[in-house]
Amino acid sequence: MKLVLLCLAVGAVAAQGEPKVAAPAVITLYTQFQVEPPAAVLEGLQSEVDSIMEPIGLHFEWRNLDGSRGDEVTAELAVVTVKGRCDVAGLGMRSKVEGALGFTHISDGQILPFAELNCDRLRNFVQVELLSLPAEEREPALGRALGRVLAHEMYHIFANTTKHGSGITKESYSVHDLMGDEFQFQHKETLVLRAGRERALSEPSNSPGSM
Repeated sequence: MKLVLLCLAVGAVAAQGEPKVAAPAVITLYTQFQVEPPAAVLEGLQSEVDSIMEPIGLHFEWRNLDGSRGDEVTAELAVVTVKGRCDVAGLGMRSKVEGALGFTHISDGQILPFAELNCDRLRNFVQVELLSLPAEEREPALGRALGRVLAHEMYHIFANTTKHGSGITKESYSVHDLMGDEFQFQHKETLVLRAGRERALSEPSNSPGSM
């Protein structure tokens, strides 16, 4: 079985908004952290993903994978594993670029509902910008940056596409992309995501995480 990865690295550009749609689909999103994050980081992560995805019709029900009994029933799901430390301790005054910030699993050409994020790399990449913020704003800002990386991986999974574009879906991000005020899907990206979901949901056996 051939396994490949869709990676999000580091690079540049901005994004534009998209009008809301009614009746968002509810998707169970299981998260698993290598090191439990501070509450403010987790809240920032979840709020950012919700604010990005809900306007285009996706709503997540967040669950901790470690607390799962294994008998939950859900129509759609994705599993997110977060490696490294998601805190703001020991920040330095120099940004470090060390590889992909996140990736989505693919097996035999099929996109799987499994994503992995790397908090150590993300923190090192944005740490100078984090240090420029008041101390009480650093954890929420790190959480928002992590949420933007996750939104990118959720696009691959739920649009069922390996392709990159502009805005949220571009192949690499800059520090400004991750720390700026505005971060939403562009119109073209929204159309691709909706079309991909329609195709997947019309074939239940191929729907991401269907049970």
